[in-house]
Amino acid sequence: MKLLVLTGFVVLAVLSRFLPVPPNFSPIMAIALFSGVYFTEKKLAYLLPMAAMLISDIFLGLHWDMFAVYASFAIIVALGSSMKKIAVSSVVLNSLAGAVIFFIVTNLSVWMTSGMYSYNFAGLLSCYEMAVPFFRNTLASSLIYSAVMFGSYELATRYVPQLAVNRIK
Repeated sequence: MKLLVLTGFVVLAVLSRFLPVPPNFSPIMAIALFSGVYFTEKKLAYLLPMAAMLISDIFLGLHWDMFAVYASFAIIVALGSSMKKIAVSSVVLNSLAGAVIFFIVTNLSVWMTSGMYSYNFAGLLSCYEMAVPFFRNTLASSLIYSAVMFGSYELATRYVPQLAVNRIK
């Protein structure tokens, strides 16, 4: 049952990246946070969002900033692993923190590697300013998908006895 949950998340995450949604509107961040919280086997917690990204990136296209994107998701898995209490407030706070981490890390990488911005403070600010519309999508998807994933899983643990342990190995 638990392997089915893991496989289902990877498949849904990969497929969701092919949906016609706004840029940066994806469940991967929520999956990274969820994995950090619920997977006791931390290798699996890190593998799940990375596998979903890599599989879909193979079809969507590989890019120079992949390292920053994957690193930000690894930080978000660690953020989830550090959550002591699973409550609405902690899920919302960590979803917001994950979106901010992703925004800071990935746009710093864009500024450093793209050559689109001058390599000074004004260029850095310009890079972050241009990314604000993408941040809105990241923030919205992080909150929405986290609510759906954490809420669904918590409900499932109440009605499906095999999941009542609350942690996936």
